[in-house]
Amino acid sequence: MHLIPCPYCGQRPQDEFHYRGDATVKRPAPDAGEQAFYDYVYTRENPRGWHDEWWHHYAGCRQWIKVRRNTLTHAVAASAGPADALPEATP
Repeated sequence: MHLIPCPYCGQRPQDEFHYRGDATVKRPAPDAGEQAFYDYVYTRENPRGWHDEWWHHYAGCRQWIKVRRNTLTHAVAASAGPADALPEATP
């Protein structure tokens, strides 16, 4: 079982969380045009290795957090609150 370090609750089992998407994607400006919104919704990278993601701690504090997770090994390097930056260095 993998553990996720919730910044509010401490180390918790991964099954207390739901994955909620890519934390690196930025919403386009309202006047960006149809193609920009199409790309935002449908055109995504499928990264290998370390990636920043949104997770929801639904079975705990019910907070949204950012998690840096390796998509190959599922190892978790760090987590932070929504307004906080994840550390730059990863193992």
